[in-house]
Amino acid sequence: MIKDYKFSNKIKTFSLSLIIIGILGISYGFYSAPSNVEEAKEMIANMSHGSDHGGESDHGGESDHGGESDHGGESDHGGESDHDKHVFNQLHNKPWAAVYVPALFFMMISLGVLAFYAIQRASQAGWSIVLYRVMEGITGYLLLGCITVLIILGFSALDFNHLFIWMDPEVVAHDRIIRNKVGYLNIPFFFLRAAIYITGWVLYRNISRRLSLQQDNDNDISIHKKLFRFSAGFLVFFLVSESMMSWDWIMSIDPHWFSTLFGWYVFAGMFVSGITTITLITIYLKSQNYLNFINNSHIHDLAKFMFGVSIFWAYLWFSQFMLIWYSNIPEEVTYFITRIEDYNLLFFGMVVLNLIFPLIVLMNSDFKKTNFIVILTGIVIIIGHYLDVYNMIMPSAVGDMWSFGPAEIGGFLFFLGIFIYIVFKEISKAPILAKGDPYIEESKTFQYYNLD
Repeated sequence: MIKDYKFSNKIKTFSLSLIIIGILGISYGFYSAPSNVEEAKEMIANMSHGSDHGGESDHGGESDHGGESDHGGESDHGGESDHDKHVFNQLHNKPWAAVYVPALFFMMISLGVLAFYAIQRASQAGWSIVLYRVMEGITGYLLLGCITVLIILGFSALDFNHLFIWMDPEVVAHDRIIRNKVGYLNIPFFFLRAAIYITGWVLYRNISRRLSLQQDNDNDISIHKKLFRFSAGFLVFFLVSESMMSWDWIMSIDPHWFSTLFGWYVFAGMFVSGITTITLITIYLKSQNYLNFINNSHIHDLAKFMFGVSIFWAYLWFSQFMLIWYSNIPEEVTYFITRIEDYNLLFFGMVVLNLIFPLIVLMNSDFKKTNFIVILTGIVIIIGHYLDVYNMIMPSAVGDMWSFGPAEIGGFLFFLGIFIYIVFKEISKAPILAKGDPYIEESKTFQYYNLD
């Protein structure tokens, strides 16, 4: 008999504890942030390494927050007061960025799972059907995840922070490069695009979920066909909207820089993070005697995806980095110079976590079926891709004023707690097995044969 999941008090208490701790950390981050230029100057003076930060902000994001003289010769802001304002913006951005990074990260995990789910539906894969309800539970976070990101973007548009400098009319007036992009980078069009992305993603998630539950009772082959057609159509929308989302919500933080590979790069990160999350939750539920119909072959296949997509991510990372570094075009290479000089350990460390570790560990076929090793690798991958998102946001938002303090740790724990609460609550709302799918028996008896 298949036992459906019940939302346990242990998970509820754990997630709520994370949320409370996270709120305390975030609150401290905002409380300790400067409210004016004078407070920012005092903070810099009090830092033990203030002499380093006080004179080196020109490589910590100047092209993004006031260093227009590097791009087009229009340096109308070149005084000490401008430098002080620039440092104030970086320090003022710090708690906002500390919240934005995990908000974006966990939203993209849910979105990556949605893409994986749609691919399984569109390809009519047999092995993964027993995982559908886990995937649907994770995508249950998508709407709230998008809303939290949208709220932070809204605060940026209302000038509560300086994360997106192209939203500041004063900056745009003195920056020729950003002025040339105002047809795309303007606030009304920005939020219109965001509404379209979110509506499309959430509609697919909710409709596919409803059809999946309906299929449990009807056993109607027409529902299976609807899900196939709907998923195939959604993937076309997803490929376009995900790329544009990455330009809008991540790349436009540094509006002087662009990469035509960026959409694929962001997709690879969210995709492997989503697959890894499916794996970790599946192993946990199985350890609690729920997913008894899932065997080692299912875990093996999930680990194969973790391995393969990690290689794909690394290929895109290297392609983007190598081509830009080799061409040495100032407008492009500045992006990597900032990260190598100010974020060296994090920048190259996340490559080790996201490529070297999974490559060495998951290359072995037996390790892919060993839960402890898969869990360990999964945790490393999640941390590594969180650092990847951190590396994409922080250098442009806060320059060399970064750190891992209460706000950064609190932000991660806060969204982790919300994510865990919503995902496990959503999993408990439906039967744990999508029993109405025509290929369900094939999925339950799936076996991977190692021909070697």
